[in-house]
Amino acid sequence: MSGTLVLVRHGQSEWNLKNLFTGWRDPDLTAQGVEEAIEAGRVLKAENLKFDIAFTSVLQRAEKTCQMILDGVGQSDLETIHDQALNERNYGDLAGLNKDDARKKWGEDQVHIWRRSYDVPPPGKEGESLRDTGARVWPYYMQEILPRVLRGETVLVAAHGNSLRSLVMILDRMSSNDITKLNLATGVPMVYQLNSDTSVKSKKVLGDMSKAH
Repeated sequence: MSGTLVLVRHGQSEWNLKNLFTGWRDPDLTAQGVEEAIEAGRVLKAENLKFDIAFTSVLQRAEKTCQMILDGVGQSDLETIHDQALNERNYGDLAGLNKDDARKKWGEDQVHIWRRSYDVPPPGKEGESLRDTGARVWPYYMQEILPRVLRGETVLVAAHGNSLRSLVMILDRMSSNDITKLNLATGVPMVYQLNSDTSVKSKKVLGDMSKAH
């Protein structure tokens, strides 16, 4: 039995627009972010996808994106599970800082390592690397999301750039080096068909990933 998993990064947030490290902070969507979420709903409706359940984080930019997608496909009242396991990575002491200002303070190379490396966390005791983020995302996926897909359900996950990169790393069998080069655009759905052995049968990206930042 083949199930369907749809991953969508939230629409542009106010802090994306301001070029700030966001992490577990909770800014709202911008007007563009709202439009991106609405467009995601449109393209998923055009694919004739109907969801059995939705998952999202406990941060409003992902929650609102999830709801707008469900509104767009005509499933406004679908059961939606909110869990902080799907939250963005915690940027520790970088949260709230402008990325350009951080580069001036610590240097381009160091900030790039914090942003894109697999296992180097940003400064601060709560800072998470991508590996740290995966350590909470992967078990949640294996226990709560994957079993539904393997039963043949169609599942929506609206979350964040790094929590979703953790999942894409598993699904696309990417190395820790390859994943550092992957950026996910806001509001662009990725539709996976999974085989019964959890491998990917097919993947379709419904939009332009080149606009990722």
